[in-house]
Amino acid sequence: MISNGDCFVVLPENCAKGTLIVGRNAEDEKHVNVASEVCFYDVSEVMEGKTDGGASAENSGETVRVILQKPQPGLWGGDFGANERGVAVGLTWAVGEDEAKDFDTLLGTDIVRLTLALANDVDDAVDRIGALVANHGHDNSKLNFIACDAAAAWFVSCSGKVWAAEKLEASFMRLPSGGLAVTTVVNKSSEGLDEVASFAAAHDAEAHAPAEDWCGPKPAGDGTYTQHDMFETLRAASNASSSRASSVSVLSVKGISCHWFTGTPNAAESVFKPFVFAPKPRISPLTQVQADADLTLLHKLHSQRKPAALEHLRSLERSCVDELNNYFSLQDHASDELDELLKDCVEAEVKFYR
Repeated sequence: MISNGDCFVVLPENCAKGTLIVGRNAEDEKHVNVASEVCFYDVSEVMEGKTDGGASAENSGETVRVILQKPQPGLWGGDFGANERGVAVGLTWAVGEDEAKDFDTLLGTDIVRLTLALANDVDDAVDRIGALVANHGHDNSKLNFIACDAAAAWFVSCSGKVWAAEKLEASFMRLPSGGLAVTTVVNKSSEGLDEVASFAAAHDAEAHAPAEDWCGPKPAGDGTYTQHDMFETLRAASNASSSRASSVSVLSVKGISCHWFTGTPNAAESVFKPFVFAPKPRISPLTQVQADADLTLLHKLHSQRKPAALEHLRSLERSCVDELNNYFSLQDHASDELDELLKDCVEAEVKFYR
């Protein structure tokens, strides 16, 4: 399973307009050229199908719409996504899952999608991740998640059927892939979890605690950090030999939350395209692998790009950010004129590659 991610999160006190911004670079040097997909699920679709681990997708609440990034074609779940209630969830590390398939379990990718399909806010998301792990986790799996809404961010570390979660207190933090993030600070956990010196150490996993080791523009504490700064942070952190698709969620309490995806490898060589939960969103089939293909058409054309294309596309990306920020300053909800926002941006991008 290809599902590791290098994550950066900036809390509202650092961000423009009081938003919370989370960014993620998918990382896997063995599968850097495997296609990532971006898929939208309406309320009626989000729970359909068979999970990657084989356990049934139990519906325990009112489902909502979800935008989901998938780390490889054919998966039911995803490694990062968001729902229309302004909750974002990402998988940052997963090991031991090859043994878990078809054993009536849930993989980390399944847990991302199921959590997003039902979560009301980040606290609910953390509880749902924990419940899914407790009920359907595989004994040999170790997983790390990040969950956010516009008010808070949490790290959730899981080993088998036990879990522990830590609420982020620092105003910004990097959560690298590789190891369990929760060590000595535990704000929520499995029922009856024994107190230990370190959750990660107790479960024979390398501790990979969050750190202020930052890349690119650093939050200055003055409320000016923006989504474009996060784009540059992910570009500075990316590695041509291992970085895959990148994603950013800008989560707003009262305004419109916006979610940005590259859909192509290596943020340093890619551009971000926006998605919002408009009344009837439509995304481009270019972000999904079609029958008898190995790559999305977006990924294939991106791999054939000419150097000059990227310079023009970066200019368009910046214009798109400015136009959307202006729109969001005037509107508190997404109208139908944004239904095809992601579709239009993807299709504009590929014109530069043909």
